[in-house]
Amino acid sequence: MMDIVETPSRNSDALIELTADVVAAYVSNNPVPVGELPNLIADVHAALGRVGGTAEAPVADKQKPAVNPKRSVHDDYIVCLEDGKKFKSLKRHLMTHYNLTPDEYREKWGLDASYPMVAPNYAAARSQLAKKMGLGRKRKGR
Repeated sequence: MMDIVETPSRNSDALIELTADVVAAYVSNNPVPVGELPNLIADVHAALGRVGGTAEAPVADKQKPAVNPKRSVHDDYIVCLEDGKKFKSLKRHLMTHYNLTPDEYREKWGLDASYPMVAPNYAAARSQLAKKMGLGRKRKGR
């Protein structure tokens, strides 16, 4: 009796076919920008390769920000460079979804230490509220 041994090319063909099936199914049910399609294919291929035990060398490409960092700070919101979502405050989002502190986030994207984690208008509103409540003033009569 002859055992069937999968050769590397046969294994690679199966991996490519599985990748195509998974990507096709995902794209048919989810809106994916054309520019993100190559990244999606590469991610699915790498993930399936790891599962099958034939992981290829990870691509050492530097992750690209979802938006231009210079255009990520607006008066009423800040755009997360990881996923392109808008927030008044980024700190909790970064920790819960990416396990990043504000300093790690700034370092990862090459941002200045003064890069805000809170939208400017939101920071101003919170500041006004704190001042109105009397926070930051010394008590009289003590």
